[in-house]
Amino acid sequence: MAEEPEIRRRKFWGWGYEGEGLSSDEMRMLAQLVAGRFGLSDVRAADPPDIAELSLRAPRVRPPDGIAAFCSSDRWDRAEHTLGKSFTDLVRGLRRQYANPPDLVAYPGSDAQVTAVLDWANDIGVAVIPYGGGSSVTGGIEPDVADDYRGAVSLDMRRLGRVLEIDRASRAALIEAGALGPALEDQLRPHGLTLRHFPQSFEVSSLGGWIATRSGGHFATLHTHIDEFVEGLRVVTPRGVVETRRLPGDGAGVSADRLFIGSEGTLGVITRAWMRLQDRPRFRASAAVTFEAFDDAWRAARDIAQAGLWPANCRLLDHNEALISGSGDGSRSILIVTFESADHPLDAWMARAGEICRDHRGRLPEGATTRTDDAASRGGAAGLWRNAFVRGGHLHDAYVRLGLIQETFETAITWDRFPQFHTQVLEASRRAVVEQCGQGIVSCRFAYVYPDGPAPYYTVVAPGTSGAELEQWAAIKEAASQTLIRLGGTITHHHAVGRYHRPWYDRQRSDLFAEALRGAKRALDPSGIMNPGALIDPRPASPHPDVGQGGGRE
Repeated sequence: MAEEPEIRRRKFWGWGYEGEGLSSDEMRMLAQLVAGRFGLSDVRAADPPDIAELSLRAPRVRPPDGIAAFCSSDRWDRAEHTLGKSFTDLVRGLRRQYANPPDLVAYPGSDAQVTAVLDWANDIGVAVIPYGGGSSVTGGIEPDVADDYRGAVSLDMRRLGRVLEIDRASRAALIEAGALGPALEDQLRPHGLTLRHFPQSFEVSSLGGWIATRSGGHFATLHTHIDEFVEGLRVVTPRGVVETRRLPGDGAGVSADRLFIGSEGTLGVITRAWMRLQDRPRFRASAAVTFEAFDDAWRAARDIAQAGLWPANCRLLDHNEALISGSGDGSRSILIVTFESADHPLDAWMARAGEICRDHRGRLPEGATTRTDDAASRGGAAGLWRNAFVRGGHLHDAYVRLGLIQETFETAITWDRFPQFHTQVLEASRRAVVEQCGQGIVSCRFAYVYPDGPAPYYTVVAPGTSGAELEQWAAIKEAASQTLIRLGGTITHHHAVGRYHRPWYDRQRSDLFAEALRGAKRALDPSGIMNPGALIDPRPASPHPDVGQGGGRE
């Protein structure tokens, strides 16, 4: 069983594993940079919580003998499974506010054990929260189920992390849903294969989590979402198992896979999936193109997306984003274009992308030619961006500890509407930042580009007011979200809905579709135990007796 080593314990507050994060010297340097940028006199890092400081509600339920052997009510386990990794989660964690801990954490090692947990929970009215790596930034894994259930169990899939079968001829593999990104790639590497799906949460997120949240990964064009790689699924629901047929394509009615991709744990537990793979790339070509005007830069990105070149990376950083990430000095926008292939050199592709950028007054560095190692994407501005991206979780933790409002929101819109959309979203966000914080930065990058539109990703950095940070961010988030929904964008391109995006998701989807989705939930989860509150509200047919009788404090 491909379990993570016991010595690498995941943090219960913050990103990654115990012992990781910015060093004390790096924290001091970052504090100085923050103080200088915002004119602050005293910037100090708050201490993250110690497990002994937490007051957790006593477990309200106990596991029966049939599942007790793989369940835990340990304080660390429960704390780890309480909060995600959003700004809101981090601030509450720093305040030692762990109001909704799971009563139990279950670590199943087989489909049969997953079924046993669901059967027990369904029988007595306990909510079940599927849990991959805990990297949710939308409230997707918090057991916030109020008093509508007798308790809540977090169903941690880490013991289901194996690559079970590899079909080299078809370039596909059957993989258990609990496989975290690094362990998954380690098991594929000896076969010369890769899933090549690298979200920023790659280190501490799982295959099942990627599928359940419609994760966006490595590719900025063409195969952007995990959807493109799913060949077949196995899902355990409270009513039984749904297993789809493994096929390269299927035109037989409504896709069952699509029902569960993006369902966020509300319909069942994804336990394994057949995934399309690729040969590991051998050829790479990359360039960081600079533009004096952001308008020129986004038009170049559009033309590349519409040229059918399909770069692996086509990431645009506006002036502020380049500055924040350390990729530039803030005087120019940067378009990072990267091609990769397992089959052929890429000079012709890069040459054509270069021509498009020059047509829009972009400046290309020398030497943007095919390489056969990772140096093509690790040097210069592209390398600086990559390093900031990989360390993003740790930097997020550090900014929050320093008292900043530092958070992101992302969306998608068509090219014809982008100029007005971008202008109004920036105006609304910056106005809210000034109203709430006095000053701050709102930057934009393109995380993904399509022939018909971009997926803009906005970052907010502003000084927070001690004790009011949650209200400040809520007001900024509200202003941005209301604007982008009004202008026809989506509330999320790849971060998922969860509990935090529900108010705007409910506006985005039609009422009739919401009714159809609730009908599917009633068929698969009639008691409404699966991740209630994320995506849709459950409507249990008949409440269980004794619901609402909680415990005290441990």
